[in-house]
Amino acid sequence: MVSLRVLILFALVLGLMLSMAWPGGAADNAVTATARKLIDEYTAKIRPLETAANRAWWDANITGKDEDFKRKEEAQNQIDAFLSGKAAFAAVKDKAAFAAVKDLKDSKDIDDPIVKRAIDIIYLAYLEKQLDPQLLKKMTALANAVEKKFSTYRAKVEGKELTDAQVRKVLKTSGLSDKRQAVWEASKAVGGVVEKELLELVKLRNQAAAKLGFKNYHDMQLFLNEQNGADLIALFDKLDELTREPFKKAKAEIDVVLAKNCNVKVDELMPWHYHDPFFQESPGVFKADLDKIYEKLDIVKLCRDFYRGIGLPIDLVIERTNNDFAPKPGKNPHAFCTDITRDGTDVRVLANIDPNEYWMATMLHEFGHSVYSSINIPAKLPYVLRMEAHILTTEGVAMMFEKLSKRRGWLEKMGVKVGDPAAFDETAVKMSRAQLLIFSRWCQVMLRFEKGMYENPDQDLNKLWWDMVERYQLLKRPKGRNAPDYGSKIHIIVAPVYYHNYMMGEMFASQVHHAIAREVYDKAHPDTVVYAGNKKVGGGGVHAAACLQPRPHHDLERADPARHRRPFEPGGIRQGFSRQVMEKAPNLRRGPRQQAQQRRLAEFLSIFRIFVAFLSRIPDNHLLVLPKITQELHHVFLEGFQE
Repeated sequence: MVSLRVLILFALVLGLMLSMAWPGGAADNAVTATARKLIDEYTAKIRPLETAANRAWWDANITGKDEDFKRKEEAQNQIDAFLSGKAAFAAVKDKAAFAAVKDLKDSKDIDDPIVKRAIDIIYLAYLEKQLDPQLLKKMTALANAVEKKFSTYRAKVEGKELTDAQVRKVLKTSGLSDKRQAVWEASKAVGGVVEKELLELVKLRNQAAAKLGFKNYHDMQLFLNEQNGADLIALFDKLDELTREPFKKAKAEIDVVLAKNCNVKVDELMPWHYHDPFFQESPGVFKADLDKIYEKLDIVKLCRDFYRGIGLPIDLVIERTNNDFAPKPGKNPHAFCTDITRDGTDVRVLANIDPNEYWMATMLHEFGHSVYSSINIPAKLPYVLRMEAHILTTEGVAMMFEKLSKRRGWLEKMGVKVGDPAAFDETAVKMSRAQLLIFSRWCQVMLRFEKGMYENPDQDLNKLWWDMVERYQLLKRPKGRNAPDYGSKIHIIVAPVYYHNYMMGEMFASQVHHAIAREVYDKAHPDTVVYAGNKKVGGGGVHAAACLQPRPHHDLERADPARHRRPFEPGGIRQGFSRQVMEKAPNLRRGPRQQAQQRRLAEFLSIFRIFVAFLSRIPDNHLLVLPKITQELHHVFLEGFQE
C-alpha cells in the first residue's frame, strides 16, 4: 500500500499546485505594462553585450589564442558591469535597476505569465552580479585563465602530444598496462596545471556567494538554476541505493573481459584499464565492435540527413560552424553547442570528430542541442526566454538523440548496412544498459565532489575525489597517487554545479521518447521507434519540448498549447528509464530480491516525477490542465508504490 511518507509528499505537492493555480485577485495591467517596458529596456542593453561575449567565447575556444581569451574576458566584464550597476530603468526611474526588478519579481500583479517568467529570469541574472565590481573582475580573470590552460592542454607521452581521440584510442585498444597507465596519467596531468588558480577561483566564488547570503557557491548555483539542494541530494541518495547492486553486477561482468584483454587479474584492474579516462562510459567489451560501423561513414552527413528527415534541419548550424569539426592545435578538445544570437540565425557546434561510435553519439547529442535552440523556439517570445527551458530539458533532448547511435533500426533507416544484425543488437542492448548504470554512478561522483569542494575547499580535495570514485564507481585508487585529478574534468573548470542535470536529463529523455512513441507513432513500442524519416517527430514530438520554454519554472506538466493536452506522461520516466536498466537484463529479474529492486526503482522514478513537479509552477492554462495532472499523478502513485 502507499506509504505515509508518500501520501504526505503528495499532499504537500498538490497543495503547492493548488496554491499556485488560483490567482489571488484581479491583476493590475499597469504593472504588467511597466514590466514589459523594463524587459524591452533590459533586452536592448544586454543583447549586444551577450552576443559579443558569445562570439568572443567561441573564438577563444576555436583558436586558443591569448588575444581571443583576452577579448572573451573583456566582454564578460562588460556584462558584469551592466548587471552590477545601479543605473535606473526609464520604466522605473525612482529605483536602482536591481531593486526595480526585484519589486516586479515579487509583485502578484503581473497578469501575463510570459512577462512574469521573463522578469524572474532577469532577476536571477541581476542577483548573481550584486557584488563589488572588482571581485567580479577578479573571478572572471581567474576563470578565463583556468579555462585557457585547460582548453589548450594536450596530454604528452614520451615527448609526443596526444589528441583527446588518441588518448581514447589507446585506452580502448591497447593490451599493454604500462602504456595505458602512461596515457591515462598524462590525460590527468592537466589537473596539476590548473590546480592553484582553480582553488583560488573556488574560494572567490564562495566569497561572492556568502556576500549574497548563500552558504557557498554550490548552494547559490542551485538556487540560480531554481533547484533545491536538499531535495537534490535526497534524490541522488535514492538513486545510489537503487543502482548500487545492478551496477556492481554489470561492472563485474565488464571487469572479467577487461582483465582478459589486458592480461591481468580482475583484482589487479586499475582506472587506466577502462575505456575512457573517467569510467563514465560503457567499455566496448561485448560481442560486436560498434566503432567499425562508423569508421568509414561521414558522421556530419549522417546527422544532417537525419535531422532534415525529422523536420529539424541543421544545415544552418553546419554552415555557421564552417563545416569544420576536426581537431586542431589550440582548439578546445571537447564538444559543445552554443546559440550566439538567440534569434535563430547563428547556432554553432564545436567538435573534434574521430569516426567512431562515440563521436556519432556525441554529434547526435550536440546537434540535438542545436535543434532545441532559438532556431525552433518561437521568435515572438522575449529575448530572455529564447533558450532552453532548463539545463535538464536541453540535456534530455540531446541524450534522447544520442542513443540512436546504438540502434540498428536507426542505422538501417539511414541507409547503413549492419553486417551481423544479431551481434549488433546484443551488443547495443548490453552497452545501453551498462551505460545508464555506469553514468548514474559517475554523476554521483561529480555531484558529491563539487558539493564537498565548495563546502570545504581547504580539505584534501585529492583524497575527496578518490573517496568518491572508490565509493560510487568501485575503482581502485592508484597506490600512492596524490594529484588533483578532479581538475582534469572540464565541467569542474567551465561548467560548475552542472553535472547532476545530465542524470535528470536521462530521465527526461525517456519521458520525451515515450511521448513520441505514444503520440507520433500511435502507441508503438518505444524500442521500435527510431524517428528517422518522420517529419512529425520534429513538428509534433520534439518540438513539444521547445514549447516548454515560456512556462514558469520549466513546468514539465504543461499542456500542448495547440491541442490542450499534455505531451509528457508521468509514467514515461518509469517505463523508459526503468525498462532500459532492469528489463533488458533478464538475470536481474529473477527471484523476489530482484523484483523488489525493480519496485524500488519504480518508486524512485515516481519520486523524481514529484520532485520535478515540486520545482514547477502550474502553466497559464492551469484550470484546464490541473485535474488531469492530479489524476495522472495519483495513478502513478498507485501503480508505483503498491506492493
